Amino acid sequence: MNTQIFLRLLAAGVLALSASAAFAQVIVAPMAPPPPRAEVVPPPRAGYAWDPGYWHWAHGRYVWVPGRWQGVRVGYRWVPGHWVARGPNWRWAPGHWAL
Repeated sequence: MNTQIFLRLLAAGVLALSASAAFAQVIVAPMAPPPPRAEVVPPPRAGYAWDPGYWHWAHGRYVWVPGRWQGVRVGYRWVPGHWVARGPNWRWAPGHWAL
């Protein structure tokens, strides 16, 4: 009986984790973002990486999101988010940690 419960819980967990990736939000804008704003980058902080500000598409217009510090993941480097042209539209590629 315990094995059957374990297998059911395992199957439910796998299903829940795979479903969460399906709900990832894709942001597409019909026009290019404005040029990035000039930001004063604070002095380096030990254990943190600077994530520069960016234009976010919301409610039919671009809104500036200021830069912020990201806690460093040892062995990784921070790749800032950026807009990518896709045909007539622009698609947001979120920032992420890369090896």
